[in-house]
Amino acid sequence: MGLFEKFEGTATLYEALKKTSAGRDPFGVSMDEMKGPTRAMVDGKEIVLAGTNNYLGLTYDHEAVEAAKDAVEASGTGTTGSRFANGTYAGHRQLETDLAEFLGFKHCMVFSTGYQANLGAISALVQPPDDVLLIDADCHACIYDGCQLSGAETIRFRHNDPDSLDKRLSRLGSSVKGKLVCFEGMYSMFGDVAPVKELIAVAHKHGAYVLLDEAHSFGVFGDGGRGVCERDGVLDEVDFYTGTFSKSLASIGGFVASNHPELEYLRFSSRPYMFTASPSPANVAAASAALARLKRDDSMRHTLWENAKRIHGAFHQLGYDLAAEASPVIAVKLADREEAFKAWNFLMENGVYVNLAIPPGTPNATSILRLSVSAAHTPDDLDIVVGAYTALAEMLNGSAPAQNLQQ
Repeated sequence: MGLFEKFEGTATLYEALKKTSAGRDPFGVSMDEMKGPTRAMVDGKEIVLAGTNNYLGLTYDHEAVEAAKDAVEASGTGTTGSRFANGTYAGHRQLETDLAEFLGFKHCMVFSTGYQANLGAISALVQPPDDVLLIDADCHACIYDGCQLSGAETIRFRHNDPDSLDKRLSRLGSSVKGKLVCFEGMYSMFGDVAPVKELIAVAHKHGAYVLLDEAHSFGVFGDGGRGVCERDGVLDEVDFYTGTFSKSLASIGGFVASNHPELEYLRFSSRPYMFTASPSPANVAAASAALARLKRDDSMRHTLWENAKRIHGAFHQLGYDLAAEASPVIAVKLADREEAFKAWNFLMENGVYVNLAIPPGTPNATSILRLSVSAAHTPDDLDIVVGAYTALAEMLNGSAPAQNLQQ
């Protein structure tokens, strides 16, 4: 029994909150039938998907779908081995070359997931007792887990605060040989953007390397979709650039790119790279096709930002407490877990799926409804989203009863 005692408090809270949301499980929603990049059937009802991270809307792109089909026909359904063993195919190597070329780096490694890209890069690059990690307090779990796997001392600096980073780097003694600073371009929970240029300048001033995670900003920011560092004009100053295929590239996988030739040594020292089955041929082919589309078509990014500004502006007019300026991730802050569960269920009843995020998985113990915008969202999709949030605002303010807009 002792093994499970730690879960008693969580179970009690979870069951109580489920009752608040009419018995629905916000963290176990099943998309029973996909109807396209922005629609799905859930419990017999068609729902607008507004929490999928499908930023460029490429999950149903014809070229990506056909490339995935062709890869299955040619190379089978899986590699049955890690990149270190039999799991490197020509497609993996070509995708690494294409990503490196697109970003302007000399080296690139493809991992099975974006999570493992950070886990594998950080844990292999930084080793105790001589190396130290400095990470933004709001970094994703995969960065925290990479730090833990490395075993090196990890120091947090205040979120998006170059001065805080500067102070912590200044306190390090001469015994520290290697310093790696980790932060993100756009943060996935609130949609806030890092002062990338300033953070890089501080890190390099102190002789530290920079690992920048552009998972949620790749394909979204910059004139070419290369992330916040491109927008800020410092892409060539990033030491290690990590990203994922599961957002803008509409597949599964991740990568780390760098101009440091030593990156290639990670192929022999990164446990998540060496001991995990490599991405399937279909996943690699789909990501490659999506990247090719991204290179030649910037209309998707423009549409994405138009949609994001429309939703953010509408929510601002409705008086919501928004977590950040306009970006493809729009988070509405709510009073507490109970209100967040109730609000999430209300949106589902009115045909809109968003992400519910509650403590301890959110910064500053904040409960939020996290919406992610897609270039594939149609005007009709956006009308439904705004309509549902309008009714929700009235319900939360007590000016109208909770009702189903689709009835």
